[in-house]
Amino acid sequence: MLTCDICGEELALEEDMKTHLLLSHVENDMSCPLCSLSGVSYDELSFHVSTAHTDEQDHGRGRGSKGTGVDGGHNVVTVATGQRSRTVEDASLRTSTSTPVSQGTITLPSGAFERPVLAIVGATSSVATAKDSSRPAKTRSVEDSIGAAEQTKAKQKCLSSPHKEKQFPCPICTLVCTNAFILQDHVELHLQGVSTVEDGKSFECPLCAVVCGDSSSLQEHVELHLDYGTATSAVSPGSDVRLARLLQDEEDEKERRKEQEAKREAEEFKKLQRQFGVDSSGGYRRQMERTMEREVSQGLMVPADFHNRKAEIMESLASGVDDGRTRTQDGDKGWGCGYRNFQMLLSSLHRMEPYKNGISEGSVPSVPQVQALIEGAWREGLDPQGAIQFNQRLQGTRAWIGATEIYALCTFLGVRARILDFHQPTGPGDTHPCLFDWVKKYFSETATKGARLPPRVVQTKQPPLYLQHQGHSRSIVGVEQKKNGSLCLLLLDPGCSPGEVRKLLSQDRVIVTTAVRRMRKFPGNLKHRQYQLVALEGMLSPEEKQTRILNSRTLRAERIP
Repeated sequence: MLTCDICGEELALEEDMKTHLLLSHVENDMSCPLCSLSGVSYDELSFHVSTAHTDEQDHGRGRGSKGTGVDGGHNVVTVATGQRSRTVEDASLRTSTSTPVSQGTITLPSGAFERPVLAIVGATSSVATAKDSSRPAKTRSVEDSIGAAEQTKAKQKCLSSPHKEKQFPCPICTLVCTNAFILQDHVELHLQGVSTVEDGKSFECPLCAVVCGDSSSLQEHVELHLDYGTATSAVSPGSDVRLARLLQDEEDEKERRKEQEAKREAEEFKKLQRQFGVDSSGGYRRQMERTMEREVSQGLMVPADFHNRKAEIMESLASGVDDGRTRTQDGDKGWGCGYRNFQMLLSSLHRMEPYKNGISEGSVPSVPQVQALIEGAWREGLDPQGAIQFNQRLQGTRAWIGATEIYALCTFLGVRARILDFHQPTGPGDTHPCLFDWVKKYFSETATKGARLPPRVVQTKQPPLYLQHQGHSRSIVGVEQKKNGSLCLLLLDPGCSPGEVRKLLSQDRVIVTTAVRRMRKFPGNLKHRQYQLVALEGMLSPEEKQTRILNSRTLRAERIP
């Protein structure tokens, strides 16, 4: 009896066998009767059946070969695994390891693969079945070439037709693959003795949903993506386009956010320019004109008075001396407070030793003239960082000034000055008791009893202190100590109207008492986060002035505490 190597049919005569092969396998479409392989030549199909379905042929013939067979609905293939033998007992992938032997048995569930994975193992891996190893070397070489071509064609076909539901678990480890060919490459690593388990770690494929048990398997899997240019079943055909669109959308969103951030920063910068008077809205003269124009429009000033007042202001500004005609009616509560405090400080120096002889200017400069003096200090090299901040220009602007500009201006006039920074609260409720103690000590250094002063009043020869905090500045002209030891500061605020300040000169004790009460500031009244003081301590020699000019390149305040 003759048996067909392809379908297993038994025929008595050789002529009948040839007829059977011609009609059933040559003229008809070549397809494997044991699996779904089709579209191959007769030689390829013959080699496929002889290598991939050895067990099925033996079972169909009622015969078995050494090392192969069928057991309980499982496909059993004996392969050489080096020194270890692994057996997968059932479809739940329970694995057991036996003692070292020359051959191992891998039991796979029937129908575990849609495509003939056993044929791939026999044709492409270094592991050969017992029947394959018995063929002559030359025959195996030709068949191996045919099998390699079959595998490549089948791989490309499988990878280009994604399986959306089928999964292929590794019979040795916990890896689950998306097609048989990825599993085949993975199993080969096991059979070649490559470790595929990295304790407790998992490696996700960046291109699909496969989770590998080790880095080597992940590398092999990703290489399949790159080699065949096709994603596995977890990735839909349009995923590349969607990914590109997603990336482009992210870039567009980043650009949009950058534009919005740049726009917001520009608006904030313009707002700060307006707030601190460094925009192009005009300086002190323009502000005075607008104030008078507003009064005319409201009926508070007649046009004739407007023109007379404007002429007086222009004359006063041209002289550079503040003779009172440029004062604001309700006080300087905005950008002019720093200039007004310096005017008060300078007017006191004109009446005190040793300052009145050392300062050449005998009159109080106007606000534009104070701006010109600060610009002169910058030109001499004082506070270069501050000069850059104001773009070397104050005249014609409503720029706010602070402690550093007052320091530069005093140094420019030859007066020794210090900046003290009370940078954080030192008492309960965000108060600054250290500030009050320092002021008391400052005014007590030259305190003397005056013959015409009340018994509890002590006169000092110290100049007023320039007090700066966020958004405003004032002048400290004295300190009071209560019977219980508590302190309060006496402050002159340029934001007060001239009429309120004049009450301090009144002969009426009640009026004076009321005015002084408004000057008193207790620790609970000064609760800003940070305060700075500018204290004056005599005149500078020419050498000391040059030293301070050089040191002002990096201007530092004395931090207390």
